[in-house]
Amino acid sequence: MTPFTYALAPDAAGALRHAEGGASAKYLGGGTNLVDLMRETIERPEMLIDVTALSHSIAARGDGGVLIGAAARNSALADDRTIRRDFPVLARAILAGASGQIRNMATVGGNILQRTRCTYFYDDATRCNKRAPGEGCDALDGFNRIHAILGATPACVATHPSDMAVALAALDAIVHLEGPEGARTIKLVDLHRLPGGRPDIETELRPHELIVAVELPPLPFARRSAYRKVRDRSSYAFALVSVAAALDVEDGTVRDVRLALGGVAHKPWRAWKAEAALRGQPATEASFRAAAEAELADATPLRDNGFKIELARRTITAVLGELAGESA
Repeated sequence: MTPFTYALAPDAAGALRHAEGGASAKYLGGGTNLVDLMRETIERPEMLIDVTALSHSIAARGDGGVLIGAAARNSALADDRTIRRDFPVLARAILAGASGQIRNMATVGGNILQRTRCTYFYDDATRCNKRAPGEGCDALDGFNRIHAILGATPACVATHPSDMAVALAALDAIVHLEGPEGARTIKLVDLHRLPGGRPDIETELRPHELIVAVELPPLPFARRSAYRKVRDRSSYAFALVSVAAALDVEDGTVRDVRLALGGVAHKPWRAWKAEAALRGQPATEASFRAAAEAELADATPLRDNGFKIELARRTITAVLGELAGESA
């Protein structure tokens, strides 16, 4: 591990002061991803700025929304009564991720900003454009069973690992930021980037910007929501395909829907085409299947992961069917 200095920031302003004074600084929350990458010498910050003193609050608002402090632990968020009642998709997504020990350490802000990665990213004997821009991507012709089928480019086919972020994408979450230029907000669906030609640039964050909170806007029908994760083993595994969904059905017709996918792209994938195809349609298996097919029409499989297309279709159809059954 490369030597580094450490600073404990009392608040966001203190964190920004430390960051502006450090040539190569990283914010440290739970450290469940960053410290791992530092051990592998993939990340080499000269300074770690501990931001665990940021807000841990999970505050329900009068309009039905929730404001979540960036330093809230994943386990606390999944266990929060308001989240479990009003946004169960989020609680279920968090519980599907990693292990209990990691959820107890991981913070909301850190989970959102974990690196998009695959096994080739960790292996310095292979070519990886995320690790060394312009070097190439050995996953393209390598073992690529877990890799992307949507939004990928020849520069990178890795998939975003977060379960929580998939649920947040479905819930129209808003990320609150503080930076040298002041405060701003960005939609979670716009925070992460597709790889393009620079997969090493993973987010739209500006230099030294810091996540201070995540906002869940009011969404009454999110009480009827679910998260399903399909993976190779029952715990501590990234998704092959995951689905976060909320469904509003009235008189057998889909009035509104939110849908996002994990395990299929370089970022949490909001299924806009499927949502548009479903609104106003009968809440039937045929409609759900047609919506899934619309979303996956542009999917591009690699040698080993073509099965993900049908797996995603079936998982979307099954989750929406489950929610429609609850509304009957």
